[in-house]
Amino acid sequence: MRGIAVGMALMIATLLLVSCESADKAPAAAAITAAQAALDGVKGEAAKYMPDQVKRLEDALTTAKASFDKKDYKAALAGAQDIAAKAKDLGAAAAAKKAELAKSWEEISGGVPKMAEAIKSRVDILSQSKKLPAGLDRAKLDGAKADLASLNQSWTEADSAFKSGNVGDAVAKGRAAKDKAVEIMTALNMTVPSAAR
Repeated sequence: MRGIAVGMALMIATLLLVSCESADKAPAAAAITAAQAALDGVKGEAAKYMPDQVKRLEDALTTAKASFDKKDYKAALAGAQDIAAKAKDLGAAAAAKKAELAKSWEEISGGVPKMAEAIKSRVDILSQSKKLPAGLDRAKLDGAKADLASLNQSWTEADSAFKSGNVGDAVAKGRAAKDKAVEIMTALNMTVPSAAR
């Protein structure tokens, strides 16, 4: 009689465990699916501007899926719900970063080509001059010519990056080109535009 009671108790405990397990399984599976969809929805844009955060969310999703596979549905559910919320925040942050970079690009692209033109004009005039102004010698002028070629190459790369949709890279290269333009203008005793300082 006692053996039957123990057997019944074990069977009831097993049934309770299975019912709890299956009760947690469906919500965890749904949460993982929702997290995957949320991450996929923002990943394309966010990867351009915030690749580290995208990687963190992908790793967290892998962990949630591993918990699900180990039948730890509560951990899988909690992790997946957290990912979905963070993916939404990441989408908003990526959009803000994109807008910020677009504004930076607009400022840089409005200034650097004009600075390059002014430098070229100055170099052309100085190259034809028989006597250079005080504080400027042929070596400095030759250095400015070489730097102008480098500046033009940097700007071409920045512009190409922008046209291919890589705004972050375009802004970084554009800033480097702007710094090079300021350096050349200073070496040639030119007035640097206030916006470039």
